[in-house]
Order: sequence, then structure tokens, then C-alpha cells
Amino acid sequence: MFVIIAGGGRTGAQLARILVSQNHKVHLIEHRKEVLARIHRELPTEVVYEGNPIEPWVLEQAGIREADVLAACTQSDEVNLTLCYFARCRYQVPRTIARINNPHNAWLFDEKFHVDVAVNQAEIMAAIIEEEMSLGDMLTLLKLRRGHYSLVEEKILPGAKVIGIPIKDLKLPEHCVIAAIIRNGEVIVPRGVTAIEPGDEILAVIDHEGAKQLAELLSPPEET
Repeated sequence: MFVIIAGGGRTGAQLARILVSQNHKVHLIEHRKEVLARIHRELPTEVVYEGNPIEPWVLEQAGIREADVLAACTQSDEVNLTLCYFARCRYQVPRTIARINNPHNAWLFDEKFHVDVAVNQAEIMAAIIEEEMSLGDMLTLLKLRRGHYSLVEEKILPGAKVIGIPIKDLKLPEHCVIAAIIRNGEVIVPRGVTAIEPGDEILAVIDHEGAKQLAELLSPPEET
């Protein structure tokens, strides 16, 4: 995958480091001298392109015509919106991601400006706090399909209501699939007749509405 990152601040630089470590092709565009001095120490030379990302010739020099993804990570919401719109309309970049700096501007970051994914750090933090408070000990491992579904993990504690019950007899939420069970360090492919045991780690794919219901089903009874 070829990703162009506009903006070499902490967010853009960290994203570039992660993608490079995963063997993706990355070009990061930055024009601020003090930031360039830092990222040249943190990233391979061939990754860093000097110039203002809002300039078409700079984008083209960085390879925008061949890019699979544009990640607009500058400190300006106006620039990030413009970059996403420009990347899609002029260069037909398949995927655009934009950082939201001011939460009051979040309503702008949608299909009007060809923003496929908007990263609003305030919303992410609020959602994490709400989810952690509502799901108890259930852990969200991965978001799927833009957050509509999640891969979650729950450890079955002694006393849980589901112990000894085959999966086929569990009253699972409507959109829930038990994907795997980790038992004594081994991965078990769940069958309908597989019974839940204490210490099992349940991996499930579930939608947002059913996650709380599943957490309640798998948790031990509340102490009185």
C-alpha cells in the first residue's frame, strides 16, 4: 500500500513510523524547517518530501497520482479538507483520511469534501471512555466496518452463568458470532456443542448494540 501523509507533526510522523515498520510505501510531506529537522532524524530520507502539501506540484512530486491513501494530518482543518477534496477530485486517490483539529469543525468532514475517514481525537477518547464504562471487563480488540462491528474478548470467570452451557444453547445477541475460544493457551474452533469452561477467553464478533448484552451474558453474577 502506498500512503501519502500531509503534515509531519507528531501525528503524521508517528503514523509514518508505524506504516514504514509494516513495510508500506510512505511519503510524508512537510514544509516547516524545524519539523523537517526532527523527522529527518526519525524517518528514512526517502520517506520525507519537503514542500507545502497544498501545492499541486509538491503532491505530484510525492507521487499523489499513484497513491492508494492520502492522510491529511496538518494542524489546519481547512488544509486537511482541501487536501482530501483535491486528492479525490483531481487525482482520484481511492481513500482519504483527515485529522480533525477543532471538534467544532467535525460536521464538515464527510462526503462533501470526500473525506472517507475523519479522525476526531476528542470523539475517540469519549467513545473509549463510554465503551469501557458500559462493557465492564470486556475488551474491544478491533473495530470492523467503520465501527459498526467489533472483535471483542471476554474471560470467563468462576461463577459465570454460561459455564457448562453449549454455545448452541446460549442466548446470544442477534448479530453475534463466537469466533474462537482460547483454553489453556490453545485456540479452539467453537462448535455448537462446545461448552464454556471457567478461564476460557471468548473471542466474538458483534455489533455495537449487542456488545453490552454479551458482556452481561458472559459475566459472573453480581455479588449481593
